[in-house]
Amino acid sequence: MKAIGVLTSGGDAPGMNAAIRAVVRSGIYNNIKIMGIQRGYNGLINGDIKEMDLSSVADIIHRGGTMLKTARSEEFRTEEGRKKALNVLKVFGIEGLVVIGGDGSFAGAGMLSEAGIKTIGIPGTIDNDLAYTDYTIGFDTTVNTVLDAISKIRDTSTSHGRASIVEVMGRHCGDIALYAGLAGGAESIIVPEESFEIDEVCKKLIQGRSRGKLHSIIMLSEGVGNAFELGKEIEDVTGIETKVTVLGHIQRGGNPSAFDRILASKMGAYAVELLMKGQSSSVIGMKHNQLMDMDIHEALAVEKKFDKDMYALTKILSI
Repeated sequence: MKAIGVLTSGGDAPGMNAAIRAVVRSGIYNNIKIMGIQRGYNGLINGDIKEMDLSSVADIIHRGGTMLKTARSEEFRTEEGRKKALNVLKVFGIEGLVVIGGDGSFAGAGMLSEAGIKTIGIPGTIDNDLAYTDYTIGFDTTVNTVLDAISKIRDTSTSHGRASIVEVMGRHCGDIALYAGLAGGAESIIVPEESFEIDEVCKKLIQGRSRGKLHSIIMLSEGVGNAFELGKEIEDVTGIETKVTVLGHIQRGGNPSAFDRILASKMGAYAVELLMKGQSSSVIGMKHNQLMDMDIHEALAVEKKFDKDMYALTKILSI
């Protein structure tokens, strides 16, 4: 293999730069030309591509976001758009492609592999919603970002004797709320995978106040319910002032954690290794602390299982 392309697609995630760095340096180490594709599949269609060298990825392992930029491409969803992408890959002599992103990005990589381009996917998404792997790049950093926010919210919440609803990302996957809620000592965790009763949430708040508790944290995954309506309902029932903090895109930013830097570096180097072996239509994951790979379509078909044991533990520890 003489030339490999690398792109980031979909939502950005801390650690993407570390993965890019690993792809570039592993490729150069093995005398392979690495082509950086700007702005995901949009950049691929438009030929926004340039060769990368060692200096291209200097001083980026610790930086959040993605140096290659990212975008969502409606044109790539069309057959005509994919034909343009394939022509561009041919013009630039790119024989293999590393795609760093989530399920939508992987679906695009699968389409290119069916057209004859060797593709390897690296899971980069803060939601941790790809079921075939234990962890995705960016998830650990995001959980720690949320924890930092919880600590700051707790300070002011305690000062005023308030309850706080903290809304986090994860429209269809509640892992951010679950992990941050357990680590942050939340009283209630509301996620899309589990039903909840508002009376149970209110009961915990009232019991906490009766034993002298000065604050309460309620974790809410976006999309489960309206945070502000929930806050008003809690306040009306309990009489406890309830404030809402929507963390939003602050969760995507920041320097990646050591865990995410190491995970991304391992996956980036492994992607190059697989392409050198001629492998295609595969995604890389982590299972039982070991790197693994599997077919893209099989990986996307794996059903995400919510950690009910961890969820039950949060209820035990929040009494």
